[in-house]
Amino acid sequence: MYPDTKRIRNNRLTLRFDDYEHDLIKALANYQGEQPSTLLRQLVLREAAMALGISDSEIVGAKAA
Repeated sequence: MYPDTKRIRNNRLTLRFDDYEHDLIKALANYQGEQPSTLLRQLVLREAAMALGISDSEIVGAKAA
């Protein structure tokens, strides 16, 4: 049982990239030793935190909870 069931990642979004964008994402993910989806999730959450003017650790760091 999870202590906070809202932390279960059941919400899915679809993104589409052209070949050049996809190659760039794969190259960065390989360089950092990450899965592309994990990398994109971190980038999106960090950018959202910046846009809202809050610390990215409040959002990105919450994944450890």
